[in-house]
Amino acid sequence: MKGKQTVWDMVRSLAVIGIVVAGIYIFVPHDDKADPTHVVDYRVETITARRAAPYPVAAPVGLPEQWRATSVTYDRKSANAWHLGFLDPKGQYVAIEQSSDASAKHLAGVTRNAKATGQTQQVGDLVWERWEGEKYDALVRQEQGHATVVTGTASFEELGAMAAALEFRQGAQQ
Repeated sequence: MKGKQTVWDMVRSLAVIGIVVAGIYIFVPHDDKADPTHVVDYRVETITARRAAPYPVAAPVGLPEQWRATSVTYDRKSANAWHLGFLDPKGQYVAIEQSSDASAKHLAGVTRNAKATGQTQQVGDLVWERWEGEKYDALVRQEQGHATVVTGTASFEELGAMAAALEFRQGAQQ
């Protein structure tokens, strides 16, 4: 008899816990359609990177508000690596990657192993190399002492829109 009472008590306890959890779920407000994207402000990090980096740091100017910044880092110890990530208006990922390391290994890392196509894309006054990959496509500029990459899951059109919005600055000038 004791064993049956213990099992029955456990079943009743689980039922009570289930009712409490269901009540909490019903009465606590939640929005299943809410956008979980955490938007970041990259202004301070941009100023810091522009003062510290040995190359002109790229950051967009005048992008429509539908472009949402989601990540920003500057790592002086990792070849002065600058990263600025966005979601474009279509929800695709676009990142600006710059570094003093313009090696093939570094470029493969930031482009998720995209490869140069031999084609170029004119964006404003600048010519960018087009790279294509399974995960990311990229626009790449290799300059003396550094590389700038605009990469992500977005189309070349959207990558070009980001590249067109980039302003390259170095030092304390803001």
